[in-house]
Amino acid sequence: MASAQEKAEAKKRLNMRNPWHLLATGFGSGLSPIIPGTMGSLAAIPFWLLMDKLPVWSCWVIIVVGFWFGCWICERTSHDMRIHDHGSIVWDEFIGMWITLMAIPVVSVQWVLAGFVIFRIYDMWKPWPIRIFDRRVGGGFGIMIDDIIAAIFAYVTIWLLVHYQVMPF
Repeated sequence: MASAQEKAEAKKRLNMRNPWHLLATGFGSGLSPIIPGTMGSLAAIPFWLLMDKLPVWSCWVIIVVGFWFGCWICERTSHDMRIHDHGSIVWDEFIGMWITLMAIPVVSVQWVLAGFVIFRIYDMWKPWPIRIFDRRVGGGFGIMIDDIIAAIFAYVTIWLLVHYQVMPF
């Protein structure tokens, strides 16, 4: 685990003119001094709202390509920062939010908020097996995969809420 000083030094190695760093930090949303993962998740929502206008299959293509591309940009940015999975790297939150929001039945403030909260709970809590992947898988794939699994958990949770009509909106 890196110290606060090491994390601060790593953040100084970011170059926001570098397109890989810009994307990996969620267009700078991950640079928030407080809860950068949550800020990255919030920043992902407007992009998903644009994606939502596309056919569903197109959204899934963007998500799959974004995942594989994210493995590469997160690996590269992590390498440039000289620290694995620095908190400012939030591209994984972008893809996780997009997966989660694909489950909502209708675009409304309530459902987007529900998706956001459910994803953040799984991403921060990291129940089994998310925690195992977070701790044992390295590289860009390791940075991405725990958020993907958290998103799958959130997707299933939303599906269950819709299926059992637990949420009246």
